[in-house]
Amino acid sequence: MPALSWREYLDEKMLPHLWCPGCGNGIALGALTRALAELQLPRNKVVVVTGIGCWGKADDYLATSALHGTHGRALAFATGVKAARPELTVIVLMGDGDGATIGGNHLIHAARRNIDLTAVVLNNQNYGMTGGQVSATTPVDAVTSTTRYGNPERDFDLCRLVDAAGANYVARGTVYHVPQLDRLIRDGITKKGFSFIEVISPCPTHFGRRNKLGSAVEMMKALKTRAVNVNSPAAKTGELPAGAFLIGKLADRDDPDFTARYAAVQQKAQAKGGFSS
Repeated sequence: MPALSWREYLDEKMLPHLWCPGCGNGIALGALTRALAELQLPRNKVVVVTGIGCWGKADDYLATSALHGTHGRALAFATGVKAARPELTVIVLMGDGDGATIGGNHLIHAARRNIDLTAVVLNNQNYGMTGGQVSATTPVDAVTSTTRYGNPERDFDLCRLVDAAGANYVARGTVYHVPQLDRLIRDGITKKGFSFIEVISPCPTHFGRRNKLGSAVEMMKALKTRAVNVNSPAAKTGELPAGAFLIGKLADRDDPDFTARYAAVQQKAQAKGGFSS
């Protein structure tokens, strides 16, 4: 069988996409398709689960199996798919509003269960699709459509949150550092257990305009300036400049995943005659 190219994971008849000029969603979609092509995963064995939001529309452009759920519930649907069909590769695409604000509780428990899902969360620091409202990752004092005089709430560091909750794999990339993002998504898919990749992506239409961050190009260049590789000397000493954030692989462990633990429970039940598969 000939190798699948990254384009064969795209449903090209759905193009062009609906995302705004300067949005990083198209870049992230390309990274995902290249990761799938490198792994040569059969398209009918991959299930992409999405919720509502700009990044939640990504399943429209993929030629894999897909499940488009309700706002904040993508991880709940994905958990059901993986529990019922553990042989499938299940990838969950969420924005910061969908995955960490409305769906924050599901995020914590998916990591706690260490279920074998790969969550790719695009963080544009606001609800991009519905008008630029404040989200759980909006920086303190930032202006949104619902915090016109500045956000009084502190924002979540999603990677630290998910790491503390028990995910096997935690990484952060940006839509500027594309080759690295390809690798982070690929490694997350192959990792057994819950994998979480946060992708920092600009929203020039709402967040950038309201916070006077310049053009989409300037916002993209700022990612280059602010991102610090986790293996750099500055990261190892902890001496990061103001406004900087780490990118790269932030956690990598091999704890048993939910499927393995549940199989052990089944064996115990079967041994006592209390369970039949």
